[in-house]
Amino acid sequence: MKHNTIISCPVCGYASAADMPANACVVMYVCAQCGAVLRPLPGDCCVFCSYGDDLCPPEQMRMADA
Repeated sequence: MKHNTIISCPVCGYASAADMPANACVVMYVCAQCGAVLRPLPGDCCVFCSYGDDLCPPEQMRMADA
């Protein structure tokens, strides 16, 4: 299971490494470059599932159990 990801801002395109919590979904993330507040896209549980290059750990676990 991955606990870090690269999250990309849809506003400015800035990409940065981020740690993902093992047991929670993150519903708000502030871009370090432009300050945009990222929120999950409809249907996604968190910003990592929407803008990261990996699903968040809870979703990774759900997919593994499916």
